[in-house]
Amino acid sequence: MTGDAIVTSGSASAAVPAHPPLQLFAPKTFPALRFLDEAGQHISLASFHGKFVLLSIWATWYIPCQKEMATLDRLQAKLGGPHFQIVPVSIDTGGLAPVKEFYTRFKIQHLGIFLDPSGSAMEILNLQEIPVSFLINSDGEAIGLRSGTAVWDSPRMVRFLTHVISSKSPT
Repeated sequence: MTGDAIVTSGSASAAVPAHPPLQLFAPKTFPALRFLDEAGQHISLASFHGKFVLLSIWATWYIPCQKEMATLDRLQAKLGGPHFQIVPVSIDTGGLAPVKEFYTRFKIQHLGIFLDPSGSAMEILNLQEIPVSFLINSDGEAIGLRSGTAVWDSPRMVRFLTHVISSKSPT
């Protein structure tokens, strides 16, 4: 199990896998990102304060995103709760309709619907590609990044995220 060995990082309390499945970095302020929920209400990441958030920027029409969403749905079913939530923000310009159709077609049952039809997240986060996912700690700071697709419900990823969440969640 060389790839999953736990090592102590430079920070005093954080022990992370030797080869984490996403890029980790020291906590940094995350840009103020606003988007819409399924009801069309404005929402921001501040709404999730106190939880670890996996923020995924994606689109229904992009095949790599289509493949990844099912794994995010299964991860939300496994780990979602008071300390962790996946927030998939669609940049589809068509708004709610294509996302709802996508959720039905691909049987996405555990993820909320979040929308950024203006695509402002791409600009605010200075993104050149999707999917991109950010791991945000319970204080709203970015601590990790994954560009491109991932198998989010793989045993290795679940172990990693469980470790990160449990090491930082209040007891």
